[in-house]
Amino acid sequence: MERALADALLAQSPDPRRLLGALCAWEPPAPPERVETLRFLLQRLEEGPERGGGALLQEAAREVAARHLVPLLRGPRPGAAGEPGAAAGEPGAAGERRRRVLRAAAGALRSCARLSGGPQLAARLAREALRALLALSPAAGPQEAAAEEAPAAPGDCGRLGAEEAVEVLLAVGPCLRPREDRALLERLARAALAVALRDEDDEEPGAAALVAGRLLPALGRGSPAALRALWDGLLPRDGAGPVARQLLVLSALAERLLGAPGEAAPGDEAPDARRCPRFWRAVQAGLVHADGLTRKRARYLLRRAVEASAGPGPEAGRHARHDAGHDAHEPSLFWWSDKKKEELLKFWENYILIMETLEGNQIHVIKPVLPKLNSLFDFAVSVEKACWLLHPSWHMCIYRRMFESENKTLTKEGIIHFLELYETKSLPGAPGFSEFIIGPLMEALSESSLYSRSPGHKIGSCSPLGMKLQTFLVTYVSLLSEDIKSSFLLKFIKKMTSRHWCAVPILFLSRALAHIPRCKMLGVEGLLALRDVLQCTMITHQILLRGAAQCYLLQTAMNLIDVEKVSFSDVSNFLMSLRQEESLGRGTALWTELCDWLRVNEKYFGEIPDYIGFSGRCSLNVYVQCLVQDYIKSSVLETGENCFMPDWYEAKLVAVMILLAADVEEMKNKYSERKNTQNELKTFLQPLMDVLMKLGTNAYIPLLKTDKCLQLLLKLLQTCSLKDSLTQDDGVLTLLQNSVMATTESIFEFIVRRLTASELSTVSDLERSHLYLTILSELVNLHGKIGWNNSNSIWGFVSLLNNASILHLQDVNSEKDLKLGKQIQKVVSMECLAVVCGILSQKSDLHLDSLDIGILEKFISSFHLNQIVRKPHAEEQNSLFEESSSSQGWGRVVAQYVHDQWLCLSFLLNKYHDLTPATEVEMLEPFLQVALKPGSILQSAIEALTILPSDQVLPVFHCMKILVPKLLCSSESLCIESFDMAWKIISSLSNTQLTFWSNLKAFVQFVFDIRVLTVAAKIKGQAFSKIKEIMYKIIEMSTTKTGVFNILISYCCRSWIVPSSADLTLSQDLFSSARDYIELVIEGCIFGTVFRRDQRLIQDVQAYIENLGCKCAANIVTENTNRDDHYVRVCAIKFLCLLDGSNVSHKMFIEDLAIKLLDKDELVSRSRTRYYVNSLQHRVKNRVWQTLLVLFPQFDQNFLDQIIGKIFEAGFVNNQASIKYLIEWIIILILHKFPQFLPKFWNCFCYGEEKLKMSICTFLSVLSHLDIIIQNMSDMKPALKQALTVVLQWCFNYNFSVRLYALLALKKIWAMCKALHVEEFDALTAVIESSLHQVETMHGAGNAKKNWQRIQEHFFFATFHPLKDYNLETIFYTLPRLSDLVEDEWITINKFIKFTDIPIDSAFHWYLSQTELHELKPSDWSQQDIGSNSIEGDNQSEWIDVQKKMIPWKNNVSNLELDLVFQDRAAKLGKSISRLIVVASLIDKPTNLGGLCRTCEIFGASALVVGSLHCINDKQFQHLSVSAEQWLPLVEVKPHQLVDYLQKKKTEGYTTIGVEQTAKSSDLTEYCFPEKSLLLLGNEREGIPANLIQHLDVCVEIPQHGIIRSLNVHVSGALLIWEYTRQQMVKQKDIK
Repeated sequence: MERALADALLAQSPDPRRLLGALCAWEPPAPPERVETLRFLLQRLEEGPERGGGALLQEAAREVAARHLVPLLRGPRPGAAGEPGAAAGEPGAAGERRRRVLRAAAGALRSCARLSGGPQLAARLAREALRALLALSPAAGPQEAAAEEAPAAPGDCGRLGAEEAVEVLLAVGPCLRPREDRALLERLARAALAVALRDEDDEEPGAAALVAGRLLPALGRGSPAALRALWDGLLPRDGAGPVARQLLVLSALAERLLGAPGEAAPGDEAPDARRCPRFWRAVQAGLVHADGLTRKRARYLLRRAVEASAGPGPEAGRHARHDAGHDAHEPSLFWWSDKKKEELLKFWENYILIMETLEGNQIHVIKPVLPKLNSLFDFAVSVEKACWLLHPSWHMCIYRRMFESENKTLTKEGIIHFLELYETKSLPGAPGFSEFIIGPLMEALSESSLYSRSPGHKIGSCSPLGMKLQTFLVTYVSLLSEDIKSSFLLKFIKKMTSRHWCAVPILFLSRALAHIPRCKMLGVEGLLALRDVLQCTMITHQILLRGAAQCYLLQTAMNLIDVEKVSFSDVSNFLMSLRQEESLGRGTALWTELCDWLRVNEKYFGEIPDYIGFSGRCSLNVYVQCLVQDYIKSSVLETGENCFMPDWYEAKLVAVMILLAADVEEMKNKYSERKNTQNELKTFLQPLMDVLMKLGTNAYIPLLKTDKCLQLLLKLLQTCSLKDSLTQDDGVLTLLQNSVMATTESIFEFIVRRLTASELSTVSDLERSHLYLTILSELVNLHGKIGWNNSNSIWGFVSLLNNASILHLQDVNSEKDLKLGKQIQKVVSMECLAVVCGILSQKSDLHLDSLDIGILEKFISSFHLNQIVRKPHAEEQNSLFEESSSSQGWGRVVAQYVHDQWLCLSFLLNKYHDLTPATEVEMLEPFLQVALKPGSILQSAIEALTILPSDQVLPVFHCMKILVPKLLCSSESLCIESFDMAWKIISSLSNTQLTFWSNLKAFVQFVFDIRVLTVAAKIKGQAFSKIKEIMYKIIEMSTTKTGVFNILISYCCRSWIVPSSADLTLSQDLFSSARDYIELVIEGCIFGTVFRRDQRLIQDVQAYIENLGCKCAANIVTENTNRDDHYVRVCAIKFLCLLDGSNVSHKMFIEDLAIKLLDKDELVSRSRTRYYVNSLQHRVKNRVWQTLLVLFPQFDQNFLDQIIGKIFEAGFVNNQASIKYLIEWIIILILHKFPQFLPKFWNCFCYGEEKLKMSICTFLSVLSHLDIIIQNMSDMKPALKQALTVVLQWCFNYNFSVRLYALLALKKIWAMCKALHVEEFDALTAVIESSLHQVETMHGAGNAKKNWQRIQEHFFFATFHPLKDYNLETIFYTLPRLSDLVEDEWITINKFIKFTDIPIDSAFHWYLSQTELHELKPSDWSQQDIGSNSIEGDNQSEWIDVQKKMIPWKNNVSNLELDLVFQDRAAKLGKSISRLIVVASLIDKPTNLGGLCRTCEIFGASALVVGSLHCINDKQFQHLSVSAEQWLPLVEVKPHQLVDYLQKKKTEGYTTIGVEQTAKSSDLTEYCFPEKSLLLLGNEREGIPANLIQHLDVCVEIPQHGIIRSLNVHVSGALLIWEYTRQQMVKQKDIK
């Protein structure tokens, strides 16, 4: 048609120049039709140059190009200014018109260049485009840009845009001469490559994709020089560059760089990418890239390279060349050999399959493919030669993809598979493995959720991943050579410091390191790295996990440190990173192991630097002696009175090293006399003792020296003390205590002088006074343990301190002038009184004749509570004060002062709590009348809570504990106010680990004090409601913070059952109030939340550490807080076990509790008629019936008569198996103990079938234990007769399960009848024997026979004994385990034994099971067949066939990239595009359009025509299309435009095919599709309109064999699209 149009124009005008001029006379914007006509004419003139004059036509062509076409390309474009891509990406008419103009103008330029008579025009146009490319990418180089700068020609209106420059170069590129224009082609290639590799910007979005997709392939095809320039600049030798862009370019050039599949490799003039290692590194980087599109390009390049290698080549073996400096022993990144062609093809086929499958992130699809990974290793490794045949980096790419997957299950599978490599395979040393472990593997291991316990692993067992990590690391390190091992371990440890690790990963990494066998690999740098890791562990909040990690890291240091490379000073500094209260506690196994390590290696430690007055090698004893001497020394310049307190670090270090050296010495002399050890310790302590002995008499000892000595003394006493040990068993502790005892008077004299002589006058001195008073308390405690040999002198000092402090406070209070020194002394004096009160409260049994306690008590009673210490005037503040107050803050000073006031008051209230009046009008003792006004004090306590910081409120809570019970009757509102204020503080502290628990305990002790509970329950006022409200708030808090409810229920139950001495003074029964708070016990019995995975993970890991026992020092030194949620139920159950049914109060409580529990069960059953196994409803019901079983022994007949109906009614409910067993058990126990309830039991079988159909099995199970029920009956015959009557009628039920239960009961009952020789049943013998014989001898191996065997072997009928198995272990551990309850519900008997808050005799007969039931494994007969056939498939070494998902191109790319011509896009993406057009303009529903879009994209249709492009924004469309619209050209044709569209496509050579049933339609199975086919799909309801059928070439129908007359339009279209695709594939195969 185009040729005919051009001939017609030339026929009308014989002068081509005039005709060209007329066509170019357009007004902007240029009409696309006219530009296209110009292109047709110029193309026709190319074919027949004789039609016009040669020179004149050449001139005309040059003029058209220069004056019309180039300005047209430079002209303004539609859309936003400066955005040429708007046209390409705009689906509207403006964008389409601009695109037509560009293509037509570019084609016209190509013809002009050929008609111009020489290469000058083409070269000039190419340079014009080159300048545009250089402007887009300054990275191409300033010299290139300067070389191409040219003055603008007249009429120029701007530079070319990216799209225009590409079109120009595509048009004139073939006109350039390969040799003469070589330099220009190379510059064009470099400029285009720079644009393709650059980052996107706002000026030319999509330019990089456009250049890479269209221009670079054309340059590569047209010029070897350009291709070489592209190749040389694409992959720099340093490996730098944007991988995504590089792969975009490589994909576009794949045809030239890799050759077409099945063809020979590129010739010598073209580079072969397969021989370049940099190419393969780029491919590997692309395979693990974060962008899915980049990964797909990398897979395309890999597949293309493999296919090209498998084709004909110049030689049999082809290898990638090594870079300079490459290890010759390392395998090539890629190689090929025709001898191993089949093996290599299989290897790469499996490799690409695995990489494509990993894109899906679906574990059920990926897991069957993983065995193929093992086959990759089998080929890649030569066991005979112990080397890698294929570079292991390819395998690492697979693991990296798995590690970085969004699916954590897949990540875990990948990690475990990698960790098992050295267990399952014999792998040689792999280059890059160490870097891979330290890099991607450790990054993946930082995810905490991967360490969760797998199903089937017991609670308290080690994480499976943690175990595999340990095994892998031990094995891998053992295989490393000595020169590599050290650097690997150092990098591994440093990696652990490179990020903020969570508690669980750092724990298991430390554990793996600790299990590496001893080897001397690390030096000082390694020790420092371990110390950094220790500091990382401090950020975690889980104290037990933190302590365990520290233990493992210390073991790592002892195993891996080369002692010859480190000194004692290095080791001592490292030990300071460990916390004594969390890990390195004296007396633990870890401490002993450390001492033994020091003893063994003492002679080999490296030289000590000269900073402690000694250098060179020495023994541990010499080092410690020098350390102590250097520590004691103090510079003369540091003797000022206002110096700051020294840091505690040095004192801690010296104390730990002294004790370590002493214990090492004792270990050496284990079998010799102890005096040797004592002599060494005396030597260590001598410098310290000399100073301490002089403290009381030498007033000129430098202040810094005294501070350091007292710090060291305190640290020695704190570190040396052993937990749960006797003093006489520890020689080191005994000697230390005796030495300190000798210096006590001197120390006391010094401390009292410093505290009372107004020598403490700055803010920094407050820390010093705290040190003095802590030492004083420690020494008093020490004398209390050993004996009061000098008690008179010691208490004399205490009395002096007390009196002086009172005088100071009285003097300061009378002064009006505020001075810093006086205010500081006031704070110090108050702190002294608080310490004195603490000493007196702890040592109340001593006779303190020398201390007038009355003076202290009178002074405390005269306190103005909450009196603050006002800040001194500004003129009194010196620089030291400003510096100190800025760090500590005057607010902390005030808080300390108020806190100490309440400490003193707490002492007084505790001492005289019995005398404290309930009202303020009662008469008091004379010296207490001022202070003990309970109402005023409680009001002051509420005010104090608003003043004090949260970590200072404990003494206020202690005072409230005494005051509230006194005031609850008279001042209820004030007490409620105190409850609210205290709870507000507790709530604010819930995220504070250190202070929360102590404050919560004190809060519970005063709000839930037994006296408060009793009084509140008696008056039933607002306080009673407030206490209940707080109770539920605490329970609610415990669902997110484990251990909160534990404190509450433990305190309340202990108060009710084991009252304190203070509670015993109450006249009434303390337990009576328990009934009023029975909800607390109910909530405790059913407590337990379904935790989030992260919470459950922390609890599982803590359980594992606790199970290690004394093997982990953290278990010894950390406080056992009983914060496991199981302890709530353990506490409640143990409390119930202590109740006595003969006690009236206990009996009433038990009965109320049982009724409320039954109501709770009924409520849960009504709320959910159907609930899932292990759901919260299931767990609550299970806990209810467990508690009822515990309470059963306390039930008497009268009470059971009230509740037996509810118990039977519960049996009619559709229960889970575990609950069913518990209900059956309690019914058996009731009928055994009280056979008089049997008639009511028989009545349960008389209900209608509708009620019994789901529950009859419960009552039949009870009958299976009839021997237990009637064993105490004197006459068993009536019961047996009734049982037979009931059971026989159910043996013939239509339900198979019911028949099984009935037959089992019948078998057991009949055995009893035969044993008793009951003649009355002889008439039934034939029927019963026949039924039992039939069921026993069932033929075949079907489910019926199997189920009969299984139900007989089931634990509840074969092993379980309702009486012998009645114990806590069966109820709370064995039965939940055997009934498939989740492990969270298994409470081991050890938890009942360990929980000592509620004391029960260890010989308590309820504890342990005496039968074999606890040894059984779960096996529910009704669920045996589930999953039985799935095990074999999982154990296959490699699946025969696997599911393979073709991953859609779902990543967003530039619109310009999608607009590439189909052939170029196919070459770039590696997919074939057909000549099929699918027209869906008549379809209305977005779901059908979305499905068609997806089908068309998958089968490579060239375009999908829709009625409106707005449909792609519909969510239903997007849900079905899964982003296919981004990869398939969509064309908008309205339904009324279809006739014109069909005619247009017919002129382009397309055959129009309708998918419709007509009179002349062809059968799909017989129709042969032309290559250029257009499918028209009809409307969902009306099909194809009759007027459109007339314009179709043919209609095709799908043969049908059903009744429904038509298929869904999407299904119909998909069938025809596939049939077209199938036929084209067959044709292409035949051609090949």
